[in-house]
Amino acid sequence: MHWRAKGVLQKVLGHVPGGERAHYLLQRRFGGLRDFRREFDIKMDDWRLMAGHLQAAGRPIAGARLFEIGSGWYPTFPFACYLGGARQVITVDLNRHIKPELVRDCAQHLARHVALIAEACGVPEDDVRQRQQQLAARLRQGDDVGIATDGVVRYEAPADASRTALPGQQVDCVFSNSVLEHVLPDVVDGIYREAMRILAPGGIMFHSVNCGDHYAYVDRRINQLNYLQYSDRQWRQWDNAFLYQNRMRAYEFVDRAVEAGFDIVLNTECPREKRLAELANMKVHPQFAHIPAERLCVTSIDFIGRKRAQAAS
Repeated sequence: MHWRAKGVLQKVLGHVPGGERAHYLLQRRFGGLRDFRREFDIKMDDWRLMAGHLQAAGRPIAGARLFEIGSGWYPTFPFACYLGGARQVITVDLNRHIKPELVRDCAQHLARHVALIAEACGVPEDDVRQRQQQLAARLRQGDDVGIATDGVVRYEAPADASRTALPGQQVDCVFSNSVLEHVLPDVVDGIYREAMRILAPGGIMFHSVNCGDHYAYVDRRINQLNYLQYSDRQWRQWDNAFLYQNRMRAYEFVDRAVEAGFDIVLNTECPREKRLAELANMKVHPQFAHIPAERLCVTSIDFIGRKRAQAAS
């Protein structure tokens, strides 16, 4: 599908009654959700990487109090954290996107990843398997996410991650996966400020950001730097409620975290030769011309910011 056509279609669906439902059905029939197993396994690989980063930063998932930004259609990360022994996982979304049928599928597919979760979290495999079987059974009988996880996972939507009702200094880790690239820049700053408030001293904020042009996943004629050819005014023709992309570069997410008071303890920003070559063969819009090529070309980043132990809430 041509990327411009998809952008226009999604823009239209974002402004008509029933558009959200129609968008979901199109994703199930033609989009990323048509092969749920593949989509789910990709998310679990992302979760595995996050679990490793948290472990290396001294904040293992087992026993942790976690706050996820961007629940999506099904709660892969919260469920995996629950199976791995998290104390609490609060997951929030600005809009209520969660789909019961996908939640059940998610719980069922976790059975294939029991050993991975146990290893990543350092907990007994039998405990993970028992929790997974209980979770899947309870969801099948109609329990909601909270009841099915004995209150460990709490889903809240609509909810604003930049203005929560949580008490200060009560969370060990705030995290997101492929979310911040879809948030207005000012809201990113608000999310960071709120994370600083709710994190306990020494707590961490982990974000995995996919800051490449997402239309490249549906149109192989373009690459993930495609959207850098357009001004903000031009890009608004294809930006839409279902696939808003802020076009912030990887380093900007980290710089804004530093400005919010976080100490950066992980930063995977790395220019790839492939992206540098793609950038050299395209005409970048002047609004991006001030950014060095080795920073402009980066299309993904994982980073961790730590709240100082002596920092105030």
